[in-house]
Amino acid sequence: MFLRTSVLFMTILAGVPALSRAATLCVNPTGASGCVNSIAAALLLAAPNDTIQVPPGTYKENIVVTKPVVLMGANPLTTIIDSTGRANGIYIDGLDNPKLANVTVSGFSIKNANFEGVLITNASSVSILNNRVTGNNKSLDTSGSGSCPGQPAFETSESEDCGEGIHLIAVDHSTIANNYVENNAGGILLSDETGPTWENLITGNTVIDNPFDCGITLASHPPAAPLTASAGVYQNTISGNIASYNGVINGGGAGVGIFTPSPGTKNYGNVVIGNTLVGNGLPGVTLHSHAPNQQLSDNVIIGNHISNNGPDDSTSAPTGIAIIGLLAGPNTSLPIPGTIIYGNVITGEAIDIAIQSSTPEQVEMNDLGGGVIGIQNLGTAPINATLNFWGCSEGPAGGGNCATISGPAVLATPFTPRRIQE
Repeated sequence: MFLRTSVLFMTILAGVPALSRAATLCVNPTGASGCVNSIAAALLLAAPNDTIQVPPGTYKENIVVTKPVVLMGANPLTTIIDSTGRANGIYIDGLDNPKLANVTVSGFSIKNANFEGVLITNASSVSILNNRVTGNNKSLDTSGSGSCPGQPAFETSESEDCGEGIHLIAVDHSTIANNYVENNAGGILLSDETGPTWENLITGNTVIDNPFDCGITLASHPPAAPLTASAGVYQNTISGNIASYNGVINGGGAGVGIFTPSPGTKNYGNVVIGNTLVGNGLPGVTLHSHAPNQQLSDNVIIGNHISNNGPDDSTSAPTGIAIIGLLAGPNTSLPIPGTIIYGNVITGEAIDIAIQSSTPEQVEMNDLGGGVIGIQNLGTAPINATLNFWGCSEGPAGGGNCATISGPAVLATPFTPRRIQE
């Protein structure tokens, strides 16, 4: 009986898929030691769930990932994907490979691509970890037109930035963590041209000096064919990132921007928590709605450190957080329901928090800078601004070093007389 059972077990084991027997492949530019001589060649040979190890060196390739693999560079300072003259550094292509999932990319420097350093479409459970993504978006026309010739048609609204350093389109349950993203047109972009982008974690990244757009952008865009309606950007978490000195050319970008620019676009239920947002061209956190029949709702801004950012178009003075629902033509507020602004520390701004909305908003337990406008209501809907610290013990009516209120219907009492973040 034991012998028969053992034979049966070995027969079953022989039929177990490759998932349980994943291999490790190696890359060596000379092809020595049993390795292949390029990353692309290793990807062709790899079975699903294999690991590809890439040693230090410069690889002049446009990497396209079509299957679940682990792509592991030896060191992000010395393992370089130089995509000069090529579309992208790494393209994780779930658009042409449906149900693509479980891809990891770690340990590379990715630079000089015409469009994105890393582009991910229609994929799940992707991890982009510990990479340097620098100097991409080379096709961006910076002479004034802002065009990006040659970009794929499914990217419907990237003419101002060529897709940024890292771009997620129709991606879910993925992690972008501990990357250094510098000197691209913009930093990290989540959008929805080919499907919803939802439940992703963007954490621990350093996103600095991307001059034309936001550090981290969540933007619902017009759909690409065959979709006929915007899919939505929702329930993503932006946590513990540094997003500084982005969008400084013509005030082009915020530290974190959440946008619904056209009718039917949807951006909701996202959480911006524990980030450091300094010196960006637009406010540290910026939410914009400029069209009717959109959904910009239930976004949470909590526990961020915000300072020395630029003005919003609606404030014309340096602003920490701007929540703006405004039609481009008439001075009409749009609804931005369910926004929560809680526990943020804001300094070095002329206006700490500016809001224009036709729905009531919640602003509580924030440390406002003092000596400036603490909360500016640009609309008529009420703002619950209780339990904030206004930079002094006397609250917004205290004068001197106290922050003040501008505009109607701001409920500031009770307030806290001491710093919340001590």
